[in-house]
Amino acid sequence: MATTSPTFPSIFKPFTSLTPKPHITKLTTHLHSSLSTSKTTLLSLISNQNRGLTTQNDPKMLSQIIETIDEMAVHGRGAVTTNESLSGTWRLLWTTEKEQLFIIKNAGFFGTETGDVLQVIDVQNKVLNNVITFPPDGVFFVRSSLEVASPQRINFRFTSAVLRGKDWEFPLPPFGQGWFDTVYLDKEIRVAKDIRGDYLVVDRAPYSWTE
Repeated sequence: MATTSPTFPSIFKPFTSLTPKPHITKLTTHLHSSLSTSKTTLLSLISNQNRGLTTQNDPKMLSQIIETIDEMAVHGRGAVTTNESLSGTWRLLWTTEKEQLFIIKNAGFFGTETGDVLQVIDVQNKVLNNVITFPPDGVFFVRSSLEVASPQRINFRFTSAVLRGKDWEFPLPPFGQGWFDTVYLDKEIRVAKDIRGDYLVVDRAPYSWTE
């Protein structure tokens, strides 16, 4: 006796898995590749810039670095960079901030040299410390409170400052407030732009700084 395969209404047809459309897969791959290239380019450009001191006298290099940062900001658009992933001890790689660069450049006049320059952020406890170290025992740090203003913006207000040596400490009054946008953030680096238009590139320090 001849048999025929059972037929089903269209709504009961066996489920077939959906596979990513080729053009979507290619676009995603391209975006990841482009971001990786921009990040590699940025780290290469700033690698010999002495944390930004060299860039001060090289407008062409500054333009290249900012252009690359802007490319990374496009990749980071829409990302939330003010959650707990922002917390940690961040070490300065490069900046355009004149006050920090002045201290880095002129520490020798005080018989010392600048060590790591850090931002220590605790989103949960709303604390931000800006830290400049002077090995082996010196440190200048500014305490701040912070507030999350948007998915990428942090508002901060300075609360106190301290210049500390091995056996002494000199308190300074708080001075100012502002904001910064973290335009790119991953597990290794962070890129920010602040209220004055200054740029900052930092990496995660291999240690945690505490007072």
